[in-house]
Amino acid sequence: MSDSQGRVTLWGIEVFLAAAEEGAISAAARRLGVSPSAVSQQLTSLEAALGAILLDRGARPIAVTPAGAMFRRHAQTILNAEAEARADLAMADLSGLTTLRLGMIEDFDAEVTPRLLADLAVSLRGCRFLLESGASHRLVEQLESRALDVVVAADSGFEAGETGWREVHPLMCEPFVVIAPKGAKAEGLPFIQYTARHLMGRQIAAHLARTGQRFATRFELDSYNAILAMVAAGAGWTILTPLALHHAARFRGAVEVRPLAGEPFDRTLSLSARAGVLRDIPAQIAGALKAQVQAQVIAPALKQWPWLAPALRVSGEF
Repeated sequence: MSDSQGRVTLWGIEVFLAAAEEGAISAAARRLGVSPSAVSQQLTSLEAALGAILLDRGARPIAVTPAGAMFRRHAQTILNAEAEARADLAMADLSGLTTLRLGMIEDFDAEVTPRLLADLAVSLRGCRFLLESGASHRLVEQLESRALDVVVAADSGFEAGETGWREVHPLMCEPFVVIAPKGAKAEGLPFIQYTARHLMGRQIAAHLARTGQRFATRFELDSYNAILAMVAAGAGWTILTPLALHHAARFRGAVEVRPLAGEPFDRTLSLSARAGVLRDIPAQIAGALKAQVQAQVIAPALKQWPWLAPALRVSGEF
């Protein structure tokens, strides 16, 4: 018998949870950044160590066995305790943290995310950073499944009804605005819609339905750059946020930004982490992010469009 037999490892537990949540060996491997054979090997070793079959790998999708369901409850507790232990061992300035898996909304790609990482690289000496950019709902799903430690995403509106599995630190609030070709009227031009496959598109569609507004739509796109390029070329108008203009800054001079008529309509971006796991680390990162957002996004936008105040603002103090 080898020395490794009979041992339950944290890595084996993490692999088991990933396979159980993803429902496929290949999907678990992609999430963890390893090969499918490595996932299978870890699952086999874990089941041998526990003396029980945890997953029915012959089922499609993979099914959790009764023994696996029982172990799954303990597995999540074990990994949460491990994360808390890592946070406890970190120094007050976070310099003891070794790995941070950060998910960032794509809206911050232009300046905020790179500058935040540069600042954190100084504060978190010796820390390895794993960054994933994406749509808000995808990032929150990855946070819940433990694939990410901290995420920055747009609020869905359901946060207040959650059962407390995550802590939420609001970062900024921004209004939705009308963006039209410079010198042109939106009337008579087609509406260029941000895709309803993403949270923002669904929020815009819900607001228009709620307020009884209907527009002729020929285009539904998922790219700020593509939408604003079309608006700048006079092909239509759109509803987006100031952060979209920051993300695609080269089009700012070719478009006009106007208030959205009717009732107020805005969104909040927040930083989220699993509650109580990383102690004060999420709050410290949120404070650093607010300073970056104020300097890089809000101050320049208010200078160009003063009427955006006070709807465009950092949330709370920083």
